[in-house]
Amino acid sequence: MPAPPQDARDGNGQLGQPTERLHVAAGPLAPPDSRDGNGQLGQLTERLHVVAEPLLAFPPRPLRWLFLDLNSYFASVEQQLDPSLRGRPIVVAPVDTDTTVAIAASVEAKRYGVGTGTPIWEAKQKCRDIVVVPARHDKYVEYHDAVIAEVWRHIPVTMVCSIDEVACRLLDNENSPEAAKALARRIKAGIRANVGECLTSSVGIAPNRLLAKLASDMQKPDGLVLFTADELPHRLYPLSLRDIAGIGAKMERRLAHDGILDIRQYCERRPRDAGNAWGGVNGDRLWYALHGVDLPDKPTQHRTIGHSHVLSPSKRGLEPTRLTARRLALKAASRLRRKGYRSRLLVLHGKFEDDKSNWRASIKLPCTQDSFVILTALDSLFPRLADAGRARTGGFRLRMVGVTLCEIEAVEGEQGSLFAALDPDDPLARETRTLALSRAMDRINEKFGRHAVSVGPLGGGRIDAVGTKIAFGRIPDLDEFHE
Repeated sequence: MPAPPQDARDGNGQLGQPTERLHVAAGPLAPPDSRDGNGQLGQLTERLHVVAEPLLAFPPRPLRWLFLDLNSYFASVEQQLDPSLRGRPIVVAPVDTDTTVAIAASVEAKRYGVGTGTPIWEAKQKCRDIVVVPARHDKYVEYHDAVIAEVWRHIPVTMVCSIDEVACRLLDNENSPEAAKALARRIKAGIRANVGECLTSSVGIAPNRLLAKLASDMQKPDGLVLFTADELPHRLYPLSLRDIAGIGAKMERRLAHDGILDIRQYCERRPRDAGNAWGGVNGDRLWYALHGVDLPDKPTQHRTIGHSHVLSPSKRGLEPTRLTARRLALKAASRLRRKGYRSRLLVLHGKFEDDKSNWRASIKLPCTQDSFVILTALDSLFPRLADAGRARTGGFRLRMVGVTLCEIEAVEGEQGSLFAALDPDDPLARETRTLALSRAMDRINEKFGRHAVSVGPLGGGRIDAVGTKIAFGRIPDLDEFHE
């Protein structure tokens, strides 16, 4: 991974500033007996030529990343599965109601101004012929796996960024503009031929992953855009700040408060000044990234596992919310065990219907991955949510509920319980027995399907299916569709 410029960090470890080096060149010596314009003998001096040259020398910035973004992915999978939908405007909805929003829109639907996040009722107004298709998340994971396998046939996959995005690092024999473009075309053609003819993709190629993602967004559908080092950063100037991953409304306001209204103004700052406007310890990383420097990734660690669910209008009362929260907690606990983690903190959170205000509360857990311990903690939190909802003018009406397990840590060198040999009815043996029961339920549901065995009542509706959805930044394992 290329390092930042040699002198690019100050004593505090911050990326430093471009300065100027003064080159002093000695001109010819004046003759000893030379005279100035007044007829006086001149001094034996040197003529100094001062030339300013930028000190900040960027490291080599070859084409290093290929970023592939599948176009209208969920909608394209539906069109692949059902030929009657091909060429028609369709949207994918999480549930069958006009009050929800589209989680994907086909290329044809986008021509009518319908996109991800458009309310279904509004989509029907914009396009009378639109087809609303219920989401099939297990199918999207299957096609995702097939796409990743196809990309691996052409180049190693460095990072799976989301359900429809993948990044690959280019080697030195692959990163000439001609070779990189040829590779991108082979990958795109391979996906259409071997995975599905409806699955088109846009590819961006650039010196770092951020710029490669930016490039992939510039030409849709079925695009191919390449940024070379000599084009940076001025090639980015027509884009808006919000086009950059990581810049939302809040950051845009922060930059505007500091006098930065577009990418040009950001890039024309010195790195430290741009970093101060951004804020944070590594605020200047974006400045270097926009100039094509491929900085090492900062290490990350998964610290939470959780699920949330938007309740349908008829299920926003107290009891449906409680049952939904329990299903979310059970699913999070099952994922916790499958990934080999334990949690020390449970967070219950929600969003009320009337003013969209948020509510949250937390409770400490013993270091556990036991479903029954987690459910007991949840039951102790729920009365606080119930009281907060009843105190509102319209009574308890919750639009969204979520359960998150925090402060997670890996289960390493697990030691058997000292109480495992006690009588099963002994209170000290309870957690040992309930954890074993939780694991047994995981195995049964994996073998025989979701809800082969469960804790608590099943209503037979949407509440029983919560959690089996795709967060756009996370791809669930197929095992999750059995939890």
